Amino acid sequence: MLKKLWPAALLLLLLVLAACGGNDDQAGNDEGDQKSNVPQVLVFGRGGDSVSLDPAIVTDGESAKVTINLFETLVNFGEQDTTIQPGLAESWEVSDDGLTYTFKLREGVKFHDGTDFNAEAVVKNFERWKAGASEKFYYYHSMFKAEGEDIISEVIVEDDHTVVFKLSRPQAPFLKNLAMFPFGIASPAALEKYGESFGDNPVGTGPFKFVEWKRNDSITLEKFADYWQEGLPKLDKVIFRAIPDNSARLNALVAGDIDLADGINPSDAKSVESNGDLQLIERPSMNVGYLGLTVTRPPFDNKLVRQAVNHAIDKKAIVDAFFLGRAEVAVNPMPSSISGYNDEIQDYEYNPEKAKELLAQAGYDGTPIELWAMPVPRPYMPDGRKVAEAIQKNLQDVGIPSEIKTAEWATYLEMANNGEFDAFLLGWTGDNGDADNFLYTLLDKDTIGSNNYTYYSNEEVHKLLVQAQSEVDEEKRNELYKKAQELIKEDAPWVPLAHSTPLLAAKKGVTNYKPHPTGSEVLSKVEMK
Repeated sequence: MLKKLWPAALLLLLLVLAACGGNDDQAGNDEGDQKSNVPQVLVFGRGGDSVSLDPAIVTDGESAKVTINLFETLVNFGEQDTTIQPGLAESWEVSDDGLTYTFKLREGVKFHDGTDFNAEAVVKNFERWKAGASEKFYYYHSMFKAEGEDIISEVIVEDDHTVVFKLSRPQAPFLKNLAMFPFGIASPAALEKYGESFGDNPVGTGPFKFVEWKRNDSITLEKFADYWQEGLPKLDKVIFRAIPDNSARLNALVAGDIDLADGINPSDAKSVESNGDLQLIERPSMNVGYLGLTVTRPPFDNKLVRQAVNHAIDKKAIVDAFFLGRAEVAVNPMPSSISGYNDEIQDYEYNPEKAKELLAQAGYDGTPIELWAMPVPRPYMPDGRKVAEAIQKNLQDVGIPSEIKTAEWATYLEMANNGEFDAFLLGWTGDNGDADNFLYTLLDKDTIGSNNYTYYSNEEVHKLLVQAQSEVDEEKRNELYKKAQELIKEDAPWVPLAHSTPLLAAKKGVTNYKPHPTGSEVLSKVEMK
């Protein structure tokens, strides 16, 4: 009896399973339809416009946000850290003496103009950076040159997909430097075609290609159909919109005019968290905001005046008032998460009376100074104007009158580059997680006129930093950096203010967005749901 019923029971079971499978498929299709009905367009609201879309000639984060999606480097950082991962190079070998790096390049990679990425393209890019003036190719000459010597002595094509770098001396952060956004590989054909206007016509191998730039308004990128990573990018289009005011940017997000907002005021965090349509996003912290004191301009050509300013500013009050628990008071020019941080250094205490004593000792006569406030919010400085006003009050209390001034962002950076400010607010988001990228990049004599905006120069600091670049023993290297921080603290070219946890906000439908500690991330995996 049971034997006779078995085929019927089996048939019934199969029908049930088929029905369940059909329902599962239908659910999957519904989900797919739901996603397909949502335009795969991300509107990214940010605090300012880009300076250029040629990554090799810019240092600002607003330019990097865009170029990192247009160009790719030989090696990459991890998704949310600065570990070294394959990029346009799928593998590499390093010689025992640390002087030869051999990279195996990915095959089948195309530039946005349809030309092939190969070893010759890598060589052409490095020849361009190496031959260019140091004031133009800031990063190349600050990262790969020291003591007047090129660290990269030669880049050689071994075959179409193998390129060899010969170094003049070992460089501990060499791979981390290569992963930085300025070293995105550009199409040699486009470089030749556009010449000086390449920054307005960028062509790389990245997941998105350039469409349009409306100055001080928006930059539009679209999906690169021939991108080498299968299934990426998920988005069809990315629009970067410049909205300088933080509150206006958040209002645009709430109104649905943008999908993602950078530079959220710490004071607005709770309102974002209480809004069921939004999500608050924290960027991993790796930055410093500071007050720079240009050492070539009076009264800050006197070390005692610079030390007095350090005593005059109530950093904790500034952090409490404007960062609202989303930052820690800075003591050194780099955050404590960076290897080589000197945690034994005692900060200048907030002591207005001590500041007055030092000013008297320096012979400061009360001549007013210009205090420059950033015109755009940055991760390390949510509101430059308000921070400047607090500093102005602190300086007035010790007898230093100041006038707050500002300028459009690109002009502001150019003036800082030229050493035209007395005192100024700026900051830095680390490019590669290495101490060299903070101390050497920002405070070495080699980088005056690029990222060393205070024009600070100390020969002993320089020797320590150059030695640290070639030291491959991590413990010895860290000791060199710790000594350099002691000397910098004594010379006081900065008032380090804060290491912040930058905040962003997005619509709930923005998925797979992974903010990077360097301040710029590839958007290839982001989806709209």
